[in-house]
Amino acid sequence: MSHTAHTTPAWVMKLVVVTGLVGVAGGIAGIAVWLALQLIQFVAFGYPFGGHLEAADAPSGLNRFLALVAAGVLTGVAWWAIRRWGRPVVSVPAAVGGKRMPSLATVGNAGIQILAVGLGASIGKEVAPREIGAWLSQLITARAGLTKRETKILVACGAAAGLAAVYDVPLGGALFAVEVLLGELTFATALPAFATSAIAAFVARLAIPDEVLYHVPTTHLTPSLLVWAVIVGPVLGFAGVGFVKLTNRLQGLAPKGWHLLVMLPLVFAMVGLIAIPFPEILGNGRALGLDAMNTSMNSATMLGMAPIVGLLVLGVIRTITTSATIGAGAVGGTLTPSIAIGAAFGGFLGGAWMLMWPADGPNLVSFAFIGAAAFLATTMRAPFTALVLVVEFTQQGTDILIPSLLAVSGSVAVGYVLARRRSAQMA
Repeated sequence: MSHTAHTTPAWVMKLVVVTGLVGVAGGIAGIAVWLALQLIQFVAFGYPFGGHLEAADAPSGLNRFLALVAAGVLTGVAWWAIRRWGRPVVSVPAAVGGKRMPSLATVGNAGIQILAVGLGASIGKEVAPREIGAWLSQLITARAGLTKRETKILVACGAAAGLAAVYDVPLGGALFAVEVLLGELTFATALPAFATSAIAAFVARLAIPDEVLYHVPTTHLTPSLLVWAVIVGPVLGFAGVGFVKLTNRLQGLAPKGWHLLVMLPLVFAMVGLIAIPFPEILGNGRALGLDAMNTSMNSATMLGMAPIVGLLVLGVIRTITTSATIGAGAVGGTLTPSIAIGAAFGGFLGGAWMLMWPADGPNLVSFAFIGAAAFLATTMRAPFTALVLVVEFTQQGTDILIPSLLAVSGSVAVGYVLARRRSAQMA
């Protein structure tokens, strides 16, 4: 097709229509995931439809344990069956690269992920709406007569629109498309990314309640916070790189064949036992993130450190349970778990810092927020997307941006240097 054909009003109108349909598809993907999650949690825990309740909010430790045991058995059998008899699942990055996503395997894989998260598995739910969004976008673009590049951009936008819809993060979704999936911020990528994520978020609001995901106190900028952000950024960078290496290594060792039928129920049962005293480690990670961002020190002394040490313990346990869940063969995201782990570590390090330089007030929300953004930026390797997502999740103001940018710069710099060193050693 000639370049002239791609500047005609008919071509422009076709591209506008297809882009709009991809945005609507992303919204449908988000609604489908949300409805499935609500239904699962209604059956498992008796939660009413609407809101952000999850397995961690269940008051009964026995209920949490039994839900995880059921999740291990059901998802173990389902993933074993789909991997044995279904076509190979195509990842979102591979789909963006042009590989076709098989319909039944894609929908089935996404559905099993939601079943796992809904029953309390220690992984994120964000992969499922991205997969459904990318799959629907491929169906839409298949017969549209678009170029290979146009199709690639719109499939990436469709995947990101699913993320934008399920979490109501339109700007974060758009940045995810251009920074993570496409690695290119140009007019040709930004315009459809913004449009599709905005449309998807709007469509999703027709069914999903418009509520803040993390209700947290307002953050404030202080000199103490600025200095801490500069120091803690590289620390969280090392932690984020370690988490990525751990999950990648365990994912490579995940059981195959009938071993999945044994390992997945065992690991899920182990997580269920841990969740009896520590429910915050369950599900998407929202419970732990909320705890970290709403924790206050009783006093700026060692006697007031009990809740802060508790955050460190929960952060370490959450790291173990999420990594073990992935290593057992489960499929899911690490986006929201990374926010939870980073917030917990940030809260702990901020509490320890306040012993040396007390801040205004006892609340640790600023430290936890910065910890979440810096840790997520490293695990995603996407500083813009990570910071914007945490801002949209909490709806914080601009006061927190300056120290957050400093911490994210430090954490991402560590990740970059370590990646360069590994490349040099392999060369």
